[in-house]
Amino acid sequence: MDIKENEQLNIVPEKPDFSEELLQIIKSDCKNSEIREQLSEYHDYDIATVIPLLDTDERKKLYRILGDEAVSDIFAYLEDVEEYITELDNEKAADIIEEMDADDAIDVLDELPEDKKQDIITLIEPEAQADIKLIDSYEDDMIGSRMTTNFISVKKSFSIKQAMRSLVKQAADNDNISTIYAVDDDDTFYGAIELRDLVLAREGTPLEDIITTNYPYVYALETTAECIEQLKDYSEDSIPVLNKNNVLIGVITASDIVEAVDEELGDDYAKLAGLTSEEDLDEPVLKSITKRIPWLIVLLVLGVGIAAVIQGFQTLIPASLIILYTFQSLILGMSGNAGTQSLAVTIRVLSDDELTAKDKFKFIFKELRVGFMNGLIVGTLAFAVIGVYVQFFEPTFVAEFGVSGFAVSACIGISLLISMIIASLDGTLIPIFFKKIGIDPAVASGPLITTINDLVAVMVYYGVSILMLVNILGII
Repeated sequence: MDIKENEQLNIVPEKPDFSEELLQIIKSDCKNSEIREQLSEYHDYDIATVIPLLDTDERKKLYRILGDEAVSDIFAYLEDVEEYITELDNEKAADIIEEMDADDAIDVLDELPEDKKQDIITLIEPEAQADIKLIDSYEDDMIGSRMTTNFISVKKSFSIKQAMRSLVKQAADNDNISTIYAVDDDDTFYGAIELRDLVLAREGTPLEDIITTNYPYVYALETTAECIEQLKDYSEDSIPVLNKNNVLIGVITASDIVEAVDEELGDDYAKLAGLTSEEDLDEPVLKSITKRIPWLIVLLVLGVGIAAVIQGFQTLIPASLIILYTFQSLILGMSGNAGTQSLAVTIRVLSDDELTAKDKFKFIFKELRVGFMNGLIVGTLAFAVIGVYVQFFEPTFVAEFGVSGFAVSACIGISLLISMIIASLDGTLIPIFFKKIGIDPAVASGPLITTINDLVAVMVYYGVSILMLVNILGII
């Protein structure tokens, strides 16, 4: 079947798996230079995927063939890199880590036992040590901890020729060259130059003419959450990172931004699930327990409150209306679902730091309308379906009280409408309130919103039922 036929049938061609090819090359008896040349045709990630398939001797052979710089690029893609670093003597490990970007080097070092980490750091060249210590000095949630010192800067006073010469010289150690940063004599950030503009500039053109002075930047002390939207909006290959004195100290690259966005989404997802932070596959059981138990205790207290409310209504509802308890879980479930949906949308909307008070009011009104329409649709369906069920499949109830089964379903339909409207408002207003008082709105987690809405739904359901069936219809 040819490509045209595949496209007509909407069949996606299978992508190649290079694992077998790479293993054959690495394990071959060819000369080291030939193996190196063949491996140069493959992406570092693909080579990294076969590292776990090699034994220790084969890996060490591969490291010798490729050299420290190439191995450092491969190590940046490994998951359990500490396993492979510990196979090496400290000197060799230091040589490889030294070739990494400082942010990648820190990621590797943080996975090592503290004694091995310190031994390796002492063997790294002073310049690389300084970069590592700079990035490591920032808290994990700060932009500074994500930046890299792999960038090129030139003085704004340079000529085009001087800037090109400086670019070529720095490119030997820094491959992040698509954007060159211009600084004052004291390294204060001034602007940015696109590589293409520098290459095409005529020699007599003042460098100032091709510098973008309003180029975006972030501060190392800012948290990722504070500026994640700004980083996403500009969509640059890299954005400069400044210290509090506006001195250029690093850049955050597109890959760093993608990683930051992924972690922020994972963190928000964890909070929506009622966790204090994100978990991973290999996390110890005790640590997972400590992340989950705080919210579970809060929810337990709220759950006891719901049980107390239900117990209170039981004294007001005649025993003959036991049929109401059959549909209690339906009301609570739909209310919780509506609240969680609104919560998820609200947290996404609140991630935009430029949201105005008018925008928030507009959003709240929209969620109110959505909650009303959803409640109306679901409530109407419940009224019809449950009414038929009670009328024709619970004849004892209808005969005993002389009321239509649709009287019961009307209570359920009205309760669904009211509780889903309130649930939508809860899922919107609570995170907005948390944001207003400086608390991460994601902590208004799904389980919390659901439990609060359970309490509201119970009160609405039994309140409506008592009003309609007991007070109006007189069922006792």
